[in-house]
Amino acid sequence: MVADTEHAGTGKSEKRIHRTRVLVVGSGFSGLGMAIQLRKAGRSDFVVLEKADEVGGTWRENTYPGCACDVPSHMYSFSFEPNPDWSKVWSGQAEILDYLFDLADKYDLRRYIHFGRRTTGGYWDEAEKRWHVRTDDGTEYVTQFLVSGIGALHVPRFPDLPGLDVFGGVAFHSAQWNHDYDLTGKRVAVIGTGASAVQFVPEIVDRVARLQLFQRTPAWVVPRTNFEHSPRAKRLFRRVPLVRRAFRDFVYWVSEALAIGLNGHSNLMAPLEKLAKKNIAKSIEDPELQRKLTPDYRIGCKRILGSNDYYPALARPNVEVVTDRIERVTEGGVVTADGTERDVDAIIYGTGFHVTDGFDGMNIVGVNGRELVPYWNEHGIETHLGITIEGFPNAFFLLGPNTALGHNSVVFMIEQQIRYVMEAIRLVDDAGAEAISVRRSAQDRSNADIQRKLGKGVWTNGGCVSWYLDAKGVNRTIWPGFTWQYWLRTRKVDPADFDLIGRAAG
Repeated sequence: MVADTEHAGTGKSEKRIHRTRVLVVGSGFSGLGMAIQLRKAGRSDFVVLEKADEVGGTWRENTYPGCACDVPSHMYSFSFEPNPDWSKVWSGQAEILDYLFDLADKYDLRRYIHFGRRTTGGYWDEAEKRWHVRTDDGTEYVTQFLVSGIGALHVPRFPDLPGLDVFGGVAFHSAQWNHDYDLTGKRVAVIGTGASAVQFVPEIVDRVARLQLFQRTPAWVVPRTNFEHSPRAKRLFRRVPLVRRAFRDFVYWVSEALAIGLNGHSNLMAPLEKLAKKNIAKSIEDPELQRKLTPDYRIGCKRILGSNDYYPALARPNVEVVTDRIERVTEGGVVTADGTERDVDAIIYGTGFHVTDGFDGMNIVGVNGRELVPYWNEHGIETHLGITIEGFPNAFFLLGPNTALGHNSVVFMIEQQIRYVMEAIRLVDDAGAEAISVRRSAQDRSNADIQRKLGKGVWTNGGCVSWYLDAKGVNRTIWPGFTWQYWLRTRKVDPADFDLIGRAAG
């Protein structure tokens, strides 16, 4: 690996400096995919920073009961590294994590990863034309190219409720599941009804004595049977790659069709709403509970969820769905706005993640001392194609703003972004330059086009408030339209959109 470590200063003030050509932050799908393509290009002059002691990102962090992906596994994997042995259509967390472990082993990536190092900030040295990135162990990384692969679903969001600090029981977030705590026979409060809760509630409902589900807004949940791939099917996928590819393509295009309804043709979503309502009626007899669980917004405005056992779990006699606003938490329970206090032994937060503010860990300083996070907080998150940012040369974001999806696999998006970054690096090398920086005009066009299209979509007009929106109500998360359109936009780096910066002095 072409990288060196040097020391500055002496004694307690000694600072470790590590130089490398490409610095990748994160080792989930994005970081590992970037590292694989660097290896395939014959490069060994890169380092991957990982805050934990193992690879995996989201799929390492989330280990709650029932954790699984809601995108079919043959699509939720790299096209260049297919897995013929997925056990089910929608695989669970452990199987996805094993897939990532296998990738790290196959490409011998762990020797490029510096584990246990969390980024604390960094800055662009205009004279040197290099990024300086600091980590919490005191190391400073000096790199030509900086690639953020941190994603968005890694910083748990906790509700802002009075009394959280005085609760005398056990409390934890679904993304930080306490496996040492036995829920058997306990009175459990679950706060939140998003994707995680839909998966773990059915898994714990039979063990707990009482489960109170505190719901602010119901989700649309369509029925979904998770079929197993038979041994015969897996053999066919393994021996006949064309069949495996055809199955992946089928999944892709079926998923892609959903984008029509999400982007300006919400009337086409009515049949899906009808299916979801039938899912409620089939599972729940109580009219009042049906009313509580039926959303009043257009399906797709929030992420569409799939489950055959969520509604039956809520119909159990030991479950109460509470829709009154939580007023405060006490030492022994949860108090709602009507004054009712419900005694609980444990609180599980299924309240999601910091998404639009999930990039705070990458608070880098670009040209002319511009701090990324404060600038975004003031002006809104704006990028060029979710990958590059004006004033931050040689900095790239994988799964950056407005590249998440509500209908297909983000792994597809990651692949396009990695190819784009690799081509940008080649452009710099071929030109004998030191850096590449997106022009403000290109970024403005890109962002204006995205926001114009989002204005027609269900996320804006569907009648809900979702985690897709920032504090000002602007959608900084979703890519509007089809993913093949993103492929078209990113398959080539347009030199007219960028400035190439010459060699550093000396």
